[in-house]
Amino acid sequence: MVGLGMWEVKMATADLSKDQCHEEKRLGINACKPVLYGKQPTPECCERVRVSHLECVCPVITPTLVALIDLNRAIRLIEGCGRRVPRHFKCGIITTP
Repeated sequence: MVGLGMWEVKMATADLSKDQCHEEKRLGINACKPVLYGKQPTPECCERVRVSHLECVCPVITPTLVALIDLNRAIRLIEGCGRRVPRHFKCGIITTP
């Protein structure tokens, strides 16, 4: 859920370093961790959802992570934070409905 909650649906084209991506993922995980326990996203979590870059987030969408999340709930989280999730969007191993 957290990884998905960090999607940047606008196609960001910034060239980020490995360290920058690592920091972006760390910030997003810390900000959105309560969502894993059924809590609503905080304003800080939603901000991370809005500013995260696809090139940092999508590589961590693995079969293990997908097995732990509810894709529809993740999409609602992202959209509730002000991001549009396009239909049939491919990120990591998932494609949105």
